Amino acid sequence: MSFYSPFLPLTRDKINGYKMLDDIRDVVKQNFKMLILTNPGERIMIPGFGVGIYRFLFENYGPELNNRVSSEIRSQVRKFLPYLQIRNIQFGPTPQSSGAAEIDANSLNIVIEYTIEPLNFSDSVKINVNQQF
Repeated sequence: MSFYSPFLPLTRDKINGYKMLDDIRDVVKQNFKMLILTNPGERIMIPGFGVGIYRFLFENYGPELNNRVSSEIRSQVRKFLPYLQIRNIQFGPTPQSSGAAEIDANSLNIVIEYTIEPLNFSDSVKINVNQQF
């Protein structure tokens, strides 16, 4: 069996030493998450890589923030993952809240729907960014 990438975070596996990803769709999803979670300047040799979603956590929530985050995600995908097509970026309440009107001031919940163009495969990534002290 061939593998494309190790599963992150690294997890021990009795068969291969580390858990591995053997489906290209899983590798693309993992790479997309890494792009969103990585801060610009954090990746060695590629200083412009990353959305740095945690940078937006304590910004004033509203349409302006949603537009800035959406724009940054789309820009980074065009540059580093050009085989992805972003179909929709939705901001919403945290899983603990009861409705769309109730937004936790210390978290940012995002659902990003995308298509892997060469595979004609659609999927989504759900990210809940919250303060972690």
